Amino acid sequence: MAQQSQYQSSYKAVDRIPFRVRPMLATLVPEPFHKNGWVYEEKYDGDRILAYKEGARVHLFSRNAKDHTAAFPEIAAAIGALPNRTLLLDGEVIALDNHGVSRFQLLQRRTVEPKFAVFDCLYKDGRDFRGDPLSARRDILESVLGAGKLLLPSKRLAENGLAAYRIAKQRGHEGIVAKDNSAPYIEGRSTKWLKVKVRHEDEFVIAGYTAPSGRRKYFGALLLGGYREGKLRYVGKVGTGFSESTLAMLHKKFKPLVRRRPALIDPPREKDVTWLAPRLVAQISFQEWTADGKLRQPAFLGLRDDKSAREVLLPGDYPEADK
Repeated sequence: MAQQSQYQSSYKAVDRIPFRVRPMLATLVPEPFHKNGWVYEEKYDGDRILAYKEGARVHLFSRNAKDHTAAFPEIAAAIGALPNRTLLLDGEVIALDNHGVSRFQLLQRRTVEPKFAVFDCLYKDGRDFRGDPLSARRDILESVLGAGKLLLPSKRLAENGLAAYRIAKQRGHEGIVAKDNSAPYIEGRSTKWLKVKVRHEDEFVIAGYTAPSGRRKYFGALLLGGYREGKLRYVGKVGTGFSESTLAMLHKKFKPLVRRRPALIDPPREKDVTWLAPRLVAQISFQEWTADGKLRQPAFLGLRDDKSAREVLLPGDYPEADK
């Protein structure tokens, strides 16, 4: 009996990954570029996931350590079917449109089968690869994934960064991620990974909503904000991109967040506004920033639960940045 207990304890230890990581995050830069020794990948529009395979168990965690295993059971099953005893994979769960472009809205609606675009392998069968260069980790990753339908290696666009950006723009991708091929895996924000956007899309805090008009139910538009220097600043309102079911779902989430005064330091002069505690984060597409720091032609894409409101910082291209 003692021998059996000792065996079970050893078995669990072998199958356990002895650490948990924070994801490596790319730093936004304004212009495409080319550097020798760097690689250029498609920037996906999905949910960042760290996947841990420990024996027969698989767990999928978001960038802020929320367990999303139940949200993507088919991805967890595909990882569980890999022959390795232990794996730690970093990537993004995505949903592709008819042109093979990842769309956050499709992932939210669950109208197409999600896939896991994997761009890093940090641990495999007892070995920690975080200190190895990206080039070595990529070779390991490709050997692990094989030729699956749900698990895909992240797509490299071109050897030249400027050409990669042109390809991303032609295909309608969100952008590119440039990576130093010699760099180790660095937890948190790093300049060894740089991102350049093609489509304007970002996260914003929902600070309130206006009353509905016409035939619309629940609310009219969402009032949005972002943090700069610790203060929540108004960036505009969005009234498109909602289905009736989305309107109902959001309104239900708003009820416990209603407050008397705005959390924004510069609230707009709007009639019939219901203010909300700044807790919910929305993914928004938009054409550009206006000269006075507002979003032009914004559209609602979905809610994000992998990022807290306090993490929503206004980007460097926000027009008020230098004021």
